[in-house]
Amino acid sequence: MTGSEESTTPEEEAQAPAPAVDPEPTPPPDPARAATEAYERYERAFEDVQAPFAFVDLDAVWFNAADMLRRAAGKPIRIASKSVRSRAVLERLLDLDRGFQGTLAFTLAEALWLWEQGLRDLLVAYPTTDRASLARLARLTSEEPDAAPVLMVDSIEQLEFIENAAGAFAAPLRVAMDIDLSYRLLAGMIKIGPKRSPVRTPEAAAALAMEIREHKRFTLVGLMAYEGQIAGVGDSIPGHPLRSAAIRLMQRGSARDVHERRAEIVDAVSEVAPLEFINGGGTGSIELTASEGAVTEVAAGSGFYAPVLFDHYSAFSLTPAAIFALPVVRIPGRGVATALGGGYPASGAGGDDRMPVPFLPSGLKLDSFEGAGEVQTPVRGAAADALEIGDRIYMRHVKAGELCERFNRLYLLAGDTIRDEVLTYRGEGKAFL
Repeated sequence: MTGSEESTTPEEEAQAPAPAVDPEPTPPPDPARAATEAYERYERAFEDVQAPFAFVDLDAVWFNAADMLRRAAGKPIRIASKSVRSRAVLERLLDLDRGFQGTLAFTLAEALWLWEQGLRDLLVAYPTTDRASLARLARLTSEEPDAAPVLMVDSIEQLEFIENAAGAFAAPLRVAMDIDLSYRLLAGMIKIGPKRSPVRTPEAAAALAMEIREHKRFTLVGLMAYEGQIAGVGDSIPGHPLRSAAIRLMQRGSARDVHERRAEIVDAVSEVAPLEFINGGGTGSIELTASEGAVTEVAAGSGFYAPVLFDHYSAFSLTPAAIFALPVVRIPGRGVATALGGGYPASGAGGDDRMPVPFLPSGLKLDSFEGAGEVQTPVRGAAADALEIGDRIYMRHVKAGELCERFNRLYLLAGDTIRDEVLTYRGEGKAFL
């Protein structure tokens, strides 16, 4: 505000007459202009930084986080650590808002390490056969029986393995039950969704809950039920309208099944044991999962970084936040520039949709014959002609946290200023999977 401008008090603003006509609507953002501005901002910020490197755009993270909280509508979000894989970033997210509560770890060894670093409210998302970590967990549980990390189980065999591996018990281990929410068609002949738990019905869930109760060395404290066919599958695929329509049809049918079956399973298990939490969902289904009365918390993690996998959802829009830069080291010819490194495919069924994607400058694409290579990645497009040796190409990974397995450090960018440089799991010498 300049010295010649007059300010008004809140009381004066409240008494001011309303405008006679509605103000002009704000025009939608211009994607091309936004991309140009982002590219120029990154270039200013990293002018003196040698590529390859990875960074997290905090402005984008905070925008995505706010949208995730809006979609959760008051239900807490447990942060999936596999999608973050940087302790410093994870701690920042947990401190950001009370709506982010607890961590969904991907291995027991990781959960125990996070515990040692001071994190609490830890749930291990997948079953474990790590004997050494189970023995450590048994000792830790004897010291803090009501706050130790929670294990995930879905069978009697797992209970027996844990009981044998953990050795001496001074206090019961806290466990949660994983439930299968895949979608079945044609009398179960077709299964759509992750191949996870064998526990699918209220009867099977109640039976396992009773088995857990009979094992005096375990306490059932929660349920987890992940609807991956909804949370992890985009329904607005560019250039594929029929496929997108089929996905939306499948997801609508699956959502009805999930809503009914999850509530029935929760009721059945609750008659056997009191439950502290019922966890469900993922970034792609936050608002849908949070709307269920049976669910007490939603799991999400990828939404913070907004990888390529989440570009094609009709219900929400995220801003790319986790990015890596590669240096241009060759100019093989017209319309081609070759960068060093970049062969960072995402996990899952192999295919072109697992490859990282050129992000900035706009107008670049991977070479169809070479793709993203172990030691070099050629990119094509008109924008390649403007690149010179030593320039940077900014890339996006298809998934979220897996990018951190390729870099020891992440720059934390705010505006066009590098605010911090933090370690990834890899940078701290941790490779949990």
